[in-house]
Amino acid sequence: MRFRFPILPTARAAWLVALAAPVAVVIAAAAPGAWVLAPAAGVALLVVVLLDGALAGRLADWRLHTPNDTEVGEPMDVTLVADFAGRAAFSKPDVALQLDPRLADGGRAEFRLSRDAETASWQGKTTLTPTRRGPAGIGRMWLQWTGPLGLGARQVREDLDRMVRVWPDLSPVRSPELQNYLRDSQFGLIARRIRGEGTQFEALSEYEPGMDRRRIDWKASARHTKLYARENESERNNQIVFAFDCGQAMCEPIEGLPRIDRAVSAALTASYVALKGGDRVSLFGFAQRPEVMTPFVGDTRMFHRLQSAAAELDYHPEEPNFTLALATLTGKLQRRSLVVLFTDFTDPTGAELMIESVGRLVQKHLVLFVTMEDVELAGLADTAPHSLGDLAVAVTADTLARQRALVLERLRHMGVDIIEAPWDQIGYRLIDSYLDIKRSGAIG
Repeated sequence: MRFRFPILPTARAAWLVALAAPVAVVIAAAAPGAWVLAPAAGVALLVVVLLDGALAGRLADWRLHTPNDTEVGEPMDVTLVADFAGRAAFSKPDVALQLDPRLADGGRAEFRLSRDAETASWQGKTTLTPTRRGPAGIGRMWLQWTGPLGLGARQVREDLDRMVRVWPDLSPVRSPELQNYLRDSQFGLIARRIRGEGTQFEALSEYEPGMDRRRIDWKASARHTKLYARENESERNNQIVFAFDCGQAMCEPIEGLPRIDRAVSAALTASYVALKGGDRVSLFGFAQRPEVMTPFVGDTRMFHRLQSAAAELDYHPEEPNFTLALATLTGKLQRRSLVVLFTDFTDPTGAELMIESVGRLVQKHLVLFVTMEDVELAGLADTAPHSLGDLAVAVTADTLARQRALVLERLRHMGVDIIEAPWDQIGYRLIDSYLDIKRSGAIG
């Protein structure tokens, strides 16, 4: 629906009125009989504003170009093309958009149009960077342009029904480094048996210098009077579960994006590698209660299902219930699996409950605990204090860092593998850990 505002005074007209007010007061004090000049000047200014707005031209057509899909943290362009009938706009038209806060801080974006000499139209664009996943709407658009004097303006308001779907960031999956690795490594684009690693016996081959001596089959070597080594096949069809804490700590931003979005990107990258390796992948999200639990996917052609499920992981400003979530996950898993848990913690009481829940999970499954390094906390602890306030902050930060290290050490003693790294390294660290676990045959 279009709402047109006939003619509006501009900021320049308001400044003229403000500057003329003291002059009117001086005239009224010096020559009381000339008071009629003030209202006459006001009427004259109003007429000029109306004439200026009338000369501003009329909006004939407009086209707003927005993408239907984008990824969190990836810039997206919103472009407007406007055509004016009659006289063209005399100044660069101003555009304002009402947006979902997922697309821009404050839910608002402003930009100006510039004239394109080739098409005789006015064009402009703004670049938005989504900060959260999910459907994000563009609700309204305001377009305002002025006349030749800049005193009168016309404005149009358009109610828009545009929706942009913000997906998880898959740039690491599309990266040339990962694609080249998948093409050249044992997890090539053509699935084939992987010999030499794993625990399942595949064949015997003559021992050659450089082979691991632990692979020598002494009984077969004695029968053939030559050294033979065992060739094993890496296990496939393992179950990998990526579990996401969607609670308050994971919603805190790190380098501009929530931790949960950094975790989702790393998990989807590792999921893609796992599917290439012949394993089955599932996603599990929880906060106060379990939110998402996907069926196991075993084919890269079904990777989009994991992407869609990851996009549904919501942001919850509350503490997660590890007891309920991990107990539910344990009940749904019918065989030993690798559970990759993405979480963060600051409260010692909440960390204690998490440790108890992970302890019950690790009795039946292999657990890989992934957390991001808190660079800000480390910076506060290492900053030289210059006041008592700075000293208190440094001591508190150091205490929290020590508590964090203690929690991670307790998890290691329970047999939990730990990945603690900066957010931009956890994806590749996770892939390395997964491959090491797969080679050792520890999942099945």
